[in-house]
Amino acid sequence: MISYTPCSIYERLTQLYSEEDSKATHILILNLIENYKDKISSSNKQLSEEDIILITYGDSIKKEGQKHLKTLYDFDETFLKDIINTIHILPFYPYSSDDGFSVIDYKAVDPELGSWEDVENIAKGSSLMFDGVINHISQHSEWFKGYLRGDEQYKNYFIDTPPDVDTSMVVRPRALPLLSPFEAADGKIHLIWTTFSRDQVDLNYANPKVLLAVLDVLLSYVEKGAKLIRLDAIAFVWKKFGTNCIHLEETHQLIQLMRDVLHKLAPEIIMITETNVPHKENISYFGSGDDEAQMVYNFALPPLLAHGIITGDCRHLNKWHGELELPSDKVCFFNFTASHDGIGLRPVSGILNDAEIQELITAAEHSGGRVSMRSNGDGTESPYELNCNYMDLLSPLINTQSEKVGRMLLSQSIALCMPGVPGIYIHSLVGSKNDLDGVMLTGVNRSINREKLDWEKLKNELNNPHHQRYLVFENYRHMLKVRKSSACFNPFAPFKIYELSNSLFCMLRESADRKEKVLVLANFAHSAKTYENLPFQGRYSDLITQEFFDTNVLQLEAHQFLWLSIEG
Repeated sequence: MISYTPCSIYERLTQLYSEEDSKATHILILNLIENYKDKISSSNKQLSEEDIILITYGDSIKKEGQKHLKTLYDFDETFLKDIINTIHILPFYPYSSDDGFSVIDYKAVDPELGSWEDVENIAKGSSLMFDGVINHISQHSEWFKGYLRGDEQYKNYFIDTPPDVDTSMVVRPRALPLLSPFEAADGKIHLIWTTFSRDQVDLNYANPKVLLAVLDVLLSYVEKGAKLIRLDAIAFVWKKFGTNCIHLEETHQLIQLMRDVLHKLAPEIIMITETNVPHKENISYFGSGDDEAQMVYNFALPPLLAHGIITGDCRHLNKWHGELELPSDKVCFFNFTASHDGIGLRPVSGILNDAEIQELITAAEHSGGRVSMRSNGDGTESPYELNCNYMDLLSPLINTQSEKVGRMLLSQSIALCMPGVPGIYIHSLVGSKNDLDGVMLTGVNRSINREKLDWEKLKNELNNPHHQRYLVFENYRHMLKVRKSSACFNPFAPFKIYELSNSLFCMLRESADRKEKVLVLANFAHSAKTYENLPFQGRYSDLITQEFFDTNVLQLEAHQFLWLSIEG
């Protein structure tokens, strides 16, 4: 046994628990670290311009007669080896609902997908991001079943809420009931806190035993090869009656504590917080810049990019981007445009006005998409997210393949140039469309962007020069190769925004040593436009096309973008 000695972990614990509980829990955490010491190897890998992350379900691509993780491995080996070095496999654990986000067993692999051997096989050639779905767990998990049985081990693992507690202040991400009744083995009815659905029961971190169990889970993920851990819905993780139960100080302390524990064994592990909230609230999870998340999902980017491309006016994107600040040079954004979830609207609260948000909603509806709502706590509901394939969202009522592809590539070119690390959703990479059949089949709006692809059909389409998938993927592939070759796109490299026109995106990226400069230009207008007085005089070379320019007056076609290397 390890004896108790004060350290930063203990200091964190005292912010959450009583002195007695803090001392006891600290000793148990040190024992946990000792148990994993010989199971986890560390490295000093640093993020660079070569880090690009694919976001995918373990079964996004299927091949008959083959485990899905093996098919993912085949896709990686066949199409991704020279362009993407990290794969975020969305929850691959046994689950009961929400496409994996209602976990039954944190430490198992869903047998429909494969085994830990399959996960480790992918990890041999790619870094991996795992999901820490630790705000809640499935009602069918052993943890919750043990709680209902009255097992001492699981006592107070969940939040049994008195019926007279006022929850009207609680911020809701859904329009479903916050409290769900469950009958225990003794016949007693418990009102259990369920932020997302009845099947997803929230864990009670006020009980330090829950913290210990979750730390064990996270360390096991590092043991299995996780280099990055995504903390799902982490903003809601700590509950306190009489508050809004989001972004509480205890939540930040909890994340900092988790980072402290993981970094005792593997300081290179990156924690990414997923908080689909207004931008200023979102970036609070960077902490001081050296103690909390190293990466934060850049949730404002997808709706701002979409609004700019749909309207032909990128002034809001320019202004927001120009004001981006980070608390240190040790943290960065995780830049994405689409994911397994919808396109959040809360992140642009205070950036876009109601009429501009309505423009996005209208575009989604005209593109065949859906709008999901959340409860406001006063009996009303508000739009929460747009459920729509990103390429379809960008091109409402447009049927021309070339224009749809052009708009999509414009959006991705911006995301790839942003300071930070790019995260590319599988359906963006391979040029998918709305899966309306999926929505009809499941009745779930988010199914619209979670299509399951047939491996043989996908291969044929990605090799067909006339197919939309080919046109998106091959151009995307080229951009990724170019991005990886320039130190200007290092996640931490300096950037500057020039607001020259409402339809022009103009950003300078520089290498850390200031020896290389790339000027990113993108015409958001729906027609050709001439732009004068660009910020640099001299000779430009477009990294994408290798075309040269000797003027600071350029005409750009509709949705054209350039990555201009500045010479001299």
